[in-house]
Amino acid sequence: MKKIIFLLVAAVCGFAACDPIHEDISNSGHITADELRAKTSVTVDKAGDGQNGNVITCSTSAPVNAMWNIGGKDFIGNYAWKKMKLGEHKVILSALCPDGTMLKDSFMINCQTITDPLQKFYIYGDPAKPEEAPFVPGAWDAAAMRFSSTEGAHLPTIPDDVYFGLKTLIFDVSDVTPDFDLKVMNGWWSNTYYDHVKWTSGLNELQITETLAKECAKGGEGRDLDLMLYSGSMTLNAVYYEE
Repeated sequence: MKKIIFLLVAAVCGFAACDPIHEDISNSGHITADELRAKTSVTVDKAGDGQNGNVITCSTSAPVNAMWNIGGKDFIGNYAWKKMKLGEHKVILSALCPDGTMLKDSFMINCQTITDPLQKFYIYGDPAKPEEAPFVPGAWDAAAMRFSSTEGAHLPTIPDDVYFGLKTLIFDVSDVTPDFDLKVMNGWWSNTYYDHVKWTSGLNELQITETLAKECAKGGEGRDLDLMLYSGSMTLNAVYYEE
């Protein structure tokens, strides 16, 4: 799935909301990339056998306003941490100096074992709720997969904190046919966020973007996230996100 991309202007505006910088910096209010790297730490926790765990911790003591991108999610602040899935992950640090100079650095981290399990937060299909049973949406039935407790046939309204937290939704599906073709839009048909999406049986991700959140959340324009099949078929078992 596509990951959210912050424009430079948006990043600068986000940085401006950080705490002001109190430390005096030489060289007209900026530091070098080497100085940034020397004052920055990106680590993982360790398991009892010495293997890398799955919790990434990031910090910088450099006198900058920092934004971290960890696993496709952005965190503004000189400190950030996130639980991750196993595998290699790139952490990107964007640092704004007081004179407006923007620096970037990246760090590769390999998570080898689960030390802090990711927790599932169900939107639909919670095993503790037998009424949320798997179902098969029909092609061109836009109501069937609209996330609205009043508009949708099956799916509940997504809470605002999920939208504005820019969560990655995980769709557990089965029996996906080869001609599967999906459109991700809102319930007013006024915007398409992802088009001609091809899923396979198993777990498929959908990244909530800033635009999607603002238009679909009840605290925004309240248009509701809506998924519609152009063609093909599947069984939707569950929708959740992990933290």
